[in-house]
Amino acid sequence: MRRFRRWAILVLLVAAVGGGLFGWWWWDLRWRPREIKRDAAEIARILEQAGWVSPGLTGPKLYMVSFRSCPDCLRFEAEAFPALHAAGVDTRVIEIARRDANGVTGSTAAERATVAELWVNRRWALLEAWEKVAAEAWRAPGVPPADGDVARSAVIEAGRKMVDDLTPLLAHNGIKLRYPTLIWWTRDGKMHGCACERRETYRYVLQELGAAK
Repeated sequence: MRRFRRWAILVLLVAAVGGGLFGWWWWDLRWRPREIKRDAAEIARILEQAGWVSPGLTGPKLYMVSFRSCPDCLRFEAEAFPALHAAGVDTRVIEIARRDANGVTGSTAAERATVAELWVNRRWALLEAWEKVAAEAWRAPGVPPADGDVARSAVIEAGRKMVDDLTPLLAHNGIKLRYPTLIWWTRDGKMHGCACERRETYRYVLQELGAAK
């Protein structure tokens, strides 16, 4: 009987510890950003050379890889950008026009025109205007078309290549490129990143960039 009790107590302790560790992972660890240790300089180079647009703030840099109709991207902007901007964070948005895949159209002509213009002329006001209109209703007024323009079509392809190049580099650091993918630097100079599709990830981004509510 004593041996049975000892084994029962041991099983209960193991179950309690295992349950606690699982709960910690479930509610906390799995939402935390990853430190980017491999190929950090190459990732930084790719991001800096991309056609990002920003409000021009002078605080920490936060790169966000996005596409216009991405609901998780729009939600992050709506819910996190106000606090980030109040903290001086320079939100550098990199919009891409996705390729067609498996018979599904990845982007519209107006979207490609706008992405090319954002990459070429870095107009934050254009991004803001674009996002105030439903994606399917946007006609890119005053924006030169990318289709049929060799130079602007090349810009669209550069955005797609950027995603192709980033995907394996981020994977080596345990980050699967999704939308939005966020990359930033902590106060102690470490590069962090996450595929921040879920709200549960937001608090870590805000905390590390000094914008926690």
